Amino acid sequence: MQLEIMPRKKRLSAGRVPLILFLCQMISALDVPLDLVQPPTITQQSPKDYIVDPRENIVIQCEAKGKPPPSFSWTRNGTHFDIDKDPLVTMKAGLGTLIINIMGEGKAETYEGVYQCTARNERGAAISNNIVVRPSRSPLWTKEKLEPITLRSGQSLILPCRPPVGLPPAIIFWMDNSFQRLPQSERVSQGLNGDLYFSNVLPEDSREDYICYARFNHTQTIQQKQPISLKVVLVDELNDTIAANLSDTEVYGAKSSRERPPTFLTPQGNASNKEELRGNVLSLECIAEGLPTPIIYWIKEDGTLPTNRTFYRNFQKTLQITQVSEADSGKYQCIAKNALGVIHHTISVTVKAAPYWIMAPQNLVLSPGEDGALVCRANGNPKPRISWLSNGVPIEIAPDDPSRKINGDTIIFSSVQERSSAVYQCNASNEYGYLLGNAFVNVLAEPPRILTSENTLYQVIANRPALLDCAFFGSPLPTIEWFKGTKGSALREDTYVLHENGTLEIPVAQKDSTGTYTCVARNKLGMAKNEVHLEIKDPTRIIKQPEYAVVQRGSTVSFECKVKHDHTLIPTVIWLKDNGELPSDGRFTVDKDQLVVADVSDSDGGTYTCVANTTLDDVSASAVLSVVDVPNPPFDLELTDQLDKSVQLSWTPGDDNNSPITKFIIEYEDAMHEAGLWHHQTEVPGTQTTAQLKLSPYVNYSFRVMAENSLGRSLPSEASEQYLTKAAEPDKNPMTVEGLGSEPDNLVITWQPLNGFESNGPGLQYKVSWRQKDGDDEWTSVVVANVSKYIVSGTPTFVPYLIKVQALNDVGFAPEPAVVMGHSGEDLPMVAPGNVHVTVVNSTLAEVHWDPVPLKSVRGHLQGYRIYYWTDQNSSKRNRRHIEKKILTFQGSKTHGMLPGLEPFSHYTLNVRVVNGKGEGPASPDRVFHTPEGVPSAPSSLKIVNPTLDSLTLEWDPPSHPNGILTEYTLKYQPINSTHELGPLVDLKIPANKTRWTLKNLNFSTRYKFYFYAQTSAGSGSQITEEAVTTVDEAMASRQVDIATQGWFIGLMCAVALLILILLIVCFIRRNKGGKYPVKEKEDAHPDPEIQPMKEDDGTFGEYSDAEDHKPLKKGSRTPSDRTVKKEDSDDSLVDYGEGVNGQFNEDGSFIGQYSGKKEKEPAEGNESSEAPSPVNAMNSFV
Repeated sequence: MQLEIMPRKKRLSAGRVPLILFLCQMISALDVPLDLVQPPTITQQSPKDYIVDPRENIVIQCEAKGKPPPSFSWTRNGTHFDIDKDPLVTMKAGLGTLIINIMGEGKAETYEGVYQCTARNERGAAISNNIVVRPSRSPLWTKEKLEPITLRSGQSLILPCRPPVGLPPAIIFWMDNSFQRLPQSERVSQGLNGDLYFSNVLPEDSREDYICYARFNHTQTIQQKQPISLKVVLVDELNDTIAANLSDTEVYGAKSSRERPPTFLTPQGNASNKEELRGNVLSLECIAEGLPTPIIYWIKEDGTLPTNRTFYRNFQKTLQITQVSEADSGKYQCIAKNALGVIHHTISVTVKAAPYWIMAPQNLVLSPGEDGALVCRANGNPKPRISWLSNGVPIEIAPDDPSRKINGDTIIFSSVQERSSAVYQCNASNEYGYLLGNAFVNVLAEPPRILTSENTLYQVIANRPALLDCAFFGSPLPTIEWFKGTKGSALREDTYVLHENGTLEIPVAQKDSTGTYTCVARNKLGMAKNEVHLEIKDPTRIIKQPEYAVVQRGSTVSFECKVKHDHTLIPTVIWLKDNGELPSDGRFTVDKDQLVVADVSDSDGGTYTCVANTTLDDVSASAVLSVVDVPNPPFDLELTDQLDKSVQLSWTPGDDNNSPITKFIIEYEDAMHEAGLWHHQTEVPGTQTTAQLKLSPYVNYSFRVMAENSLGRSLPSEASEQYLTKAAEPDKNPMTVEGLGSEPDNLVITWQPLNGFESNGPGLQYKVSWRQKDGDDEWTSVVVANVSKYIVSGTPTFVPYLIKVQALNDVGFAPEPAVVMGHSGEDLPMVAPGNVHVTVVNSTLAEVHWDPVPLKSVRGHLQGYRIYYWTDQNSSKRNRRHIEKKILTFQGSKTHGMLPGLEPFSHYTLNVRVVNGKGEGPASPDRVFHTPEGVPSAPSSLKIVNPTLDSLTLEWDPPSHPNGILTEYTLKYQPINSTHELGPLVDLKIPANKTRWTLKNLNFSTRYKFYFYAQTSAGSGSQITEEAVTTVDEAMASRQVDIATQGWFIGLMCAVALLILILLIVCFIRRNKGGKYPVKEKEDAHPDPEIQPMKEDDGTFGEYSDAEDHKPLKKGSRTPSDRTVKKEDSDDSLVDYGEGVNGQFNEDGSFIGQYSGKKEKEPAEGNESSEAPSPVNAMNSFV
């Protein structure tokens, strides 16, 4: 027989497996290989107390293994459960798991009960636990009327929760209407039963929304109790009449509101009893009331509290002991204490125990004729009763087996036969529960077999134990022997340890332990053997360890860790901080042998560990990093020598954290005027712990101190006590006094008020005074409240005023204020600019002049002049009121300005208005001017249609902006040969009324480049370009085909084709390098007056680019795929001047920005074609 072991991989590290693992394997249950006949074994089942969600299908698990595979049946409440008769119940194929479909139409309550699964085959029957299935419940709170509670301050109170009984029990917590948990403390806390206990109440406990919530986790629902209202009043606040008429019971609670010694709210009396089951958590609770609030202590009268299992909860009102055992029984005492007394309560704890295993029955494999025993031992309090079943039937009524004998908790088997195979159940039960253990007796006759994989390789670190597996099975139980190498005797236990599960242990493996080991298993039915291999590796060592470091915050520190290891193993080095991962930020850098921490912060201090891992071992070394820090805050602040305008502050310095304190910074808070806002007061040297502080009147001071060293500043100290200085008259007046009118007949005086700190006393007000600057009037004054504005009505329009604002309070006036000048409100200007005249500069630019208006007529601050101008073009086609007007504003007192971006050959109208802070004045009379003709834009489109052998037809659309009267069109064209060279340029004039033209007598199969533009009397406009090809001469193509079919011509054509291919390759290489064909250079060397390229300034043609460069023609345009070229707009626009329609001008009235026209330039001769030549063209050119 073989003891169960863990599955192993082909390559294992025996040295890494703890020895205790194998000792545990030696006492684990027998495991029969699944290919052998064996009784069923339950492998999976639902818990004994199975609470299900009533909204989901019920799944009751039952899985088992066996050979042959077992069949399954169920009982419910002790009787057979026929699942075939219930359409809602199904069983998983090959398993015993039940699925009850209640999501469709069933109810969970219908299937509540006790279920038990039986797995059966020809060798026996195994049974599951009794599985009690109950649906979870989350009932609603019973409706109740809760009266408001009124208490005197200091009384005790219990707010009852009494949640509905659910399954499983609810989790209780108290919250308010906003779903915020109510704060708890030593004075206010929740008991184990869910009630809320107040040791004494305070006025701040008053609220109307004390709500107890019950959360049922199983159904994920929360129920709430009706809100409870609590009002806590001080005794002094109770009206004498009410107090006389109310009895003690009418004001909730009878406890006195005065200070009193503790008494227990729970539990009641001096002693109580508590019973708990072994393994559970023991929770003991004591809650006391009293004033002041009592403090709770715990002791065990006849022993000490267990150190690692004792926890205090709920502000020490609850004592918890985890994993409680019988040894925890005894008397526990809670002590409640306050300044007026001490009370005690004793809780007698008894620990009972449901049955627990001492030795659970184990599977037994015997060969025919062998003896054996099943042992079932359990303990509990009270002592459990042991009963046996055979194949699920009480053994008293099970079929008789002469080979077995029952002796209490043991069944003894003698001379078993194959019919002795069965599954036995041991039931240990007492009043607190039961245990059910299945164990089979399997009678088999099997020769030995080795279950460990052949040729398994074990790698072990030198000087560590080596454990070599030899998992085996056989019946009768085989004997195991180990051999090393191919020859030699069996290994003996004087050097090796032979475990009962077949494992060979080498206690201290050395280099000479390397080799091949053979495991041999024998019984009377045969023999089996298996070879495994052992390699011994050198241990991993850290030869350079990290060292202790002290660094300043913000600096860089490094730790070194050099590792030596076996050359056949690959180490992995990781770094830990305080036994956890390094922080995940870029400041931590790990190289091969070191850790670097940059910009060290306070949180980086700690223990850094270098861990070197291989597949077989690991080593580590640690070092501590100490970071010097800013000081701790000062404490114990004290105010002395308190005078009207000074006070002395003293303090105790905090820890300097290894860096001397250089100075102390003192700040103050004015709780009366700016609560929560701290201001700088003064600084003193770091050796000084007192400071004499100057104070201002009528300020409620609090002070705090911060310490500073070379690393930085500490957190602030706690605030000092408050100190209120006496009031005085203001020592300053408001700032930023201004006088501006919001209407033509008023003056708005504004100022920046003093803050509360500057008021120096209560009743802060302002004396506002004003008079006209140029008059002899006396000052007019008014005193206003603490505001920032005063409006003087009935003033003349835009008159200068002298203004002053003086602060005052209940104590007196501030010093005499400074006088400032302001103006009453503005009104719209009354006069329009005169003598407006326009000078046209060119077709897109005009200059406007005007005379300034008298300053008195402006009636406000002169801001500038504004020109409105618009074109009268097409005005007959629409209402003049909808004509789009453009506006230009000229700042200050300018009397002229430029109008850019005008349209050539247009009629314009303009007028001028003066502008102040209120708005625009009346418009000047309209002035009309005309712009001369300009050059036209490019034709809107150009298309080549109807190509023939010797002609091409051009169609075009006129320019979208003729900018004058068109006089004619100019067409220039030139041929492009197969090497992309441009031929002679032909110039042709076309009447302005034409939109179509046919060119005749052109060369066949030839590409032409066309340049086309319009003209007015002002000159030539932008050009548009296009390319086209005449058609091929079909007769010549036919002759070429005929010649090509002649035998004598084949050799010549091959040579021609090869030469053309070479030329094309050279051309493509040149173009891919980004270069140009050297046509331009040749033309420069041998100029031809007929085809000389034209310069940019005279409108002639530039360079022609290769299409392979993917660049547009210089200043020209490519032909789009639809063979239509669209114009490029070049109209002048105000956008070119930087300000759009509201452009700004320089001091001399010139426009800000460069004004320049845009014009498409013509490409020149000598450029490459935008298309590759056809093969016929290439051939003709070559010939």
